[in-house]
Amino acid sequence: MITAVALGDGVGAGFTGRAGGVSGPPFDSLNLGGAVGDDPAAVLDNRRRAAAALGADPERTVFMRQVHGAEVAFASSTDLPGPVDAVVTTVPGLALAVLVADCAPVLLADPAAGVVGAAHSGRPGTAAGVVPALVKAMCERGADPARMAAAIGPAACGRCYEVPAEMRDEVAATVPAAYATTSKGTPGLDIRAGVAEQLASAGVTRVTADGRCTIEDPGLYSYRRDGRTGRFAGYVWLKEGT
Repeated sequence: MITAVALGDGVGAGFTGRAGGVSGPPFDSLNLGGAVGDDPAAVLDNRRRAAAALGADPERTVFMRQVHGAEVAFASSTDLPGPVDAVVTTVPGLALAVLVADCAPVLLADPAAGVVGAAHSGRPGTAAGVVPALVKAMCERGADPARMAAAIGPAACGRCYEVPAEMRDEVAATVPAAYATTSKGTPGLDIRAGVAEQLASAGVTRVTADGRCTIEDPGLYSYRRDGRTGRFAGYVWLKEGT
């Protein structure tokens, strides 16, 4: 259910999967998305289960209202001022969550500076530069790209993420590494490769990527594969007392 990732001493981070929750079809079973039509009580239970499995505090977890943009917010509590697609905090124990079902969840940490961040980077957000915007916001709080560690979570892969040729060209004009060709020989996008390129350009070199494709892996949610479905999440937080 949980894939933990190492982002440095004193930092907790990981990605959830689809199993281990209480939601019924088509959200079965560990749906963490609160705006997909699932039973709110089931979502709340799932969020508690996911946090417990990760070691995070379910009562101190920030969930964004994601809109495929590049706005970044600073979180000092679980309340955010409005829709954003990236969030940063310096508050120990406050977990940041990013919900996805094909887009790339991106987690960042500079343990020495005590700064962590999370971003929702789909096609529009990647083209708009949400991840570079997150790196910049973290630097404004004392982080250094040379010290940062990043984890890019499961996402639709370039072999499967088919788009019109004009759309591929539009994204690749600003993020060349996102240019891809699908297994069918049609135009595609590789969002993870694009995000990795953006991180490298921002000076972040310690980057790991989860190679699982949401469209191919039944253990993950995929909007492009299933339509009405749930959301899994990436979590990152500064551990208290470290």
